[in-house]
Amino acid sequence: MTRSEELFERAKAVLPGGVNSPVRAFRAVDGTPFFVARAAGARLTDVDGRTYLDYVCSWGPLILGHAHPAVLDAVRAAAAAGWSYGTPCEAEVELAEQVRRRMPAVAMVRFVNSGTEATMAAVRVARAATRRELVLKFEGCYHGHADSFLVKAGSGVATLGGLTLTLPFNDTLAVGELFRRRGDTLAAVIVEPYVGNCGFIAPEPEFHTALRALCDRHGALLIFDEVMTGFRVGPGGAQERLDIRPDLTTLGKIVGGGFPVGAYGGRAELMRLVAPEGPVYQAGTLAGNPVAMAAGLATLRETERPGFYEALERRTARLVAGIGDAARRHGITATAGHAGSMWGMYFAPGPVKNFAQAKVADTALFARWHRSALARGVFLAPSAFEAGFVSSAHTDADIDFTITQLDAALGEARAR
Repeated sequence: MTRSEELFERAKAVLPGGVNSPVRAFRAVDGTPFFVARAAGARLTDVDGRTYLDYVCSWGPLILGHAHPAVLDAVRAAAAAGWSYGTPCEAEVELAEQVRRRMPAVAMVRFVNSGTEATMAAVRVARAATRRELVLKFEGCYHGHADSFLVKAGSGVATLGGLTLTLPFNDTLAVGELFRRRGDTLAAVIVEPYVGNCGFIAPEPEFHTALRALCDRHGALLIFDEVMTGFRVGPGGAQERLDIRPDLTTLGKIVGGGFPVGAYGGRAELMRLVAPEGPVYQAGTLAGNPVAMAAGLATLRETERPGFYEALERRTARLVAGIGDAARRHGITATAGHAGSMWGMYFAPGPVKNFAQAKVADTALFARWHRSALARGVFLAPSAFEAGFVSSAHTDADIDFTITQLDAALGEARAR
């Protein structure tokens, strides 16, 4: 028995499923999780001494890779000055100013401790601003684990004082029909602008433009959940890349440099509804934590180096193209895509435009591929329905190695 297996057995006795977040249990790939001992750059090393090239990047936050020296120095300096005050600190103001500069739609921002907190609060603001209850989300989009966001596909469930409706992502006609019937009762539309929580799904060119126009026409607010895409798909997030200005934006992951963090923000008149200026109450003991703020600032500053995002996008495009070529060589039907350094692929025929199409992917083949890739030193997300990420720590040589190993792993997975 390996050290990781021993630790997992101990964990199952004291943690539900042996983990603190479900996908970490590796059940979707019929595997056993490895336990990490340390990480640096683009690599993880487990407690048994095995090293892996990491394309999970802590599920997106680590755009600079693990333990980047600039972030590490900032964290050490912040921690040395005390790691929780319960009062304001300068870094909160500096990070808020950075966010506003890079996302002009976010005139004011409130920091919280998780993406779930951010989306809950954004919807609360939308309901207060519009004096409506109904919220529309899209199938396959994940907005945290609050009850109102865990609505099954195609259902409308009364939750927490209001209704949450769902529609297929990219279905502009269905959205138009819903707005025709119920638009004047909608408080908000919340959407992952690039879907990353059921794999990677890009929007159709007209989809977000239609959402913006319909919200404007009917007085609903458009919320972009950029917890994953914010500062990942481009310097100003998905809203800059897509040229869409949402009313409210939620952030997390990169904005805290890999520390527990979240944020929500938007137009000043909306954010002034938040206490203590307005009636929308939201608070948090560790919100604006000085260590997380320092890590976020250091991370964003590093991403402003000339050519940073262009280099990341080139490497990600080459990785995705290489995996696609490998699939074709092995006679495997696959579809892949990327935006910035966020990417994904499905073992499914044709382009995947919504969650229903994603669900027909061959998850058994993916599980075999994942296990073979891991044995070859490449760590992919342990689920067929999660996006992957490239960091600035991944070199061209790392991409070459990854393509070679994933090619071989596809051959092994297909042969089984």
